[in-house]
This record gives sequence, structure tokens and C-alpha cells, in this order.
Amino acid sequence: MSHDHAHAHHELPQDFGARFALGIGLNIAFVVIEAFYGWRAGSLALLADAGHNLGDVGGLALGWAGLAAGRLHASDRHTYGWQRASILASFLNAVLLLVLMGGLALEAFQRLAHPGRIDEWPVLIVAAVGILINGATAWLFASGARSDLNLRGAFLHMAADALVSLGVVISAAVVLATGWMWLDPAISLVIVAVVVWGTWSLFSQSLHLMFDGVPREVDLPAVRSRLLGLEGVLALHDLHVWALSTSKVSLTAHLVVRQGVDSAALLARAEHMLHDAFDITHVTLQLETEAFAAHCALAAAASTCPGSAAPGPA
Repeated sequence: MSHDHAHAHHELPQDFGARFALGIGLNIAFVVIEAFYGWRAGSLALLADAGHNLGDVGGLALGWAGLAAGRLHASDRHTYGWQRASILASFLNAVLLLVLMGGLALEAFQRLAHPGRIDEWPVLIVAAVGILINGATAWLFASGARSDLNLRGAFLHMAADALVSLGVVISAAVVLATGWMWLDPAISLVIVAVVVWGTWSLFSQSLHLMFDGVPREVDLPAVRSRLLGLEGVLALHDLHVWALSTSKVSLTAHLVVRQGVDSAALLARAEHMLHDAFDITHVTLQLETEAFAAHCALAAAASTCPGSAAPGPA
């Protein structure tokens, strides 16, 4: 016997599509301005940052595409729909940001070896505007960054850009005061290290979810224990927990139950417990008698797997 139930516990606001559009528009405009003044001032730092910002526009577009794809309806060929697109977008976002940081680090090392003189005032002013643009764009996604990995990727992208712009402002101000041309690439390397440190978590989490790993916010031993603790459950096997998308977790399991148990009441208790305790919103449970479980091929295959458990107290 199986039951499938969905909740809307942490549904994302419907206006994130508009926020992606606004963020992309703001950053395209800023890329044009930054590239123009970087060319006028002879600033390689501004031109490099303009290229970095252009890459972030691509990252925002990926995030928006992932969000849109995740809302496509299920079909006979894609029974879960395209929800996993948000996980793929998060992964690509992280990879893009790491590649951009690698390029920025290479440029910084080259400038350490061969520093050049530039007009720092336009650099300082345009980079200060960049802090406002990128900071405002990051703020657009801050409310969803905790609950959705895809939105977290967009937030990290723009927060990293704001940090890069801040570094450019600081280095330009110090260079104006001291003439230390080496400071610009040195601060860039510090920024790269900070951004890579923050992005690595996004990369590893999204890669983990792409291969059906248990989301880090789900304590699988606790899930198993709570299911075994339900009245009427004797054992369980073939327990699987994975991410359908960056904001929805799915669970399937076979529960071995006592003869004569009220299956409807048991399923209702299990659903609400999984939702309230673990925020698992898509649940499918198969109820089995001990006789059926003894001949269940999946039970035999899972007998030595983490998803199986011996009979517990009735």
C-alpha cells in the first residue's frame, strides 16, 4: 500500500522570476558602464571586473532558467517534471563562479609581476557604484538563499561581485594615497580566496544532490528512528531520501506493520511527522505485512543497506 502526499511548507515566493529579470537588467547596464570607463581610464581591473560581471549575468540567467524549468508540469515522459533543473543550475552557477575566480586570480598574479599605472579616480567611483548595484541584486535573493540552493547560488554570485567591487574601491583609494600599485592585485587575491571558500559549499552540496544524496538538513538516522517508533510499525526497509529540487525533499520507504493496523491512520501520522519534524514534503510509503516482507525482493536486497532496519517494538 502506498500513499503520496505533498505539502507547501517552504514554498518559494512567486516573484523571484521578476527579481531575476531585474537583477539581470541592472547588471547588464552596469557591465556596459564599467567596460566603457575601464577602457577610458586604462584600468585593466575595471575591464576584468566588467567581464566578471558579465559572467554573473550568465549565472543569473542560469538560475532563472532553473527556477522556470522547475515549475514545468509533470508529463508521461517526465513524471517529476523538471524540478531537478534548479539543482543543475546551482551546480553550473558554482562551477561558473569558481572558473571566474580562477581567471581573476591568474590576472592578479600577472599584475603583481607587471603592475601598470592607471587613472584611479574613475576606477574608485565606478567600483563604488558596483557595490550598490551588486549589493542590491544580492539583496533581491537574500530571503530565498537559506531555503533554496539555486537562489543561494544567485545570492553568492552577486555578493561575491559586491565584495570584488569593494576590494577595487579600497585598493584604488590606497593606491591614490600611497602609489602602491601592487596593492590592487594583492587585494584581488584575498577576495578570490574568500569567494572560493564560500562557493565550495554550494559546489559540493549541488554535486551531492545531483547524485541523489540525502540533503544535509535531513538527519536520516533520526528519520528511520521516528518511522520505527510509530505505533504498529515492526520494521522498515528500502528507505530512500533525496532532493526533487533545491527546495523539495522526497522520501520513499517500505514499512512492515502489525496485522490489523489501521493503515489510513498510520499513513496520516507518518506524513505529518515527516513534514513537521523534517520538512519532507513528498512522501510515498508502502505498508507490508510480515509475511509479505519475508518474500519482498527489495527487502532481501536492502537487508544489509543503511535503509533497512530490524524489527522494533510494536
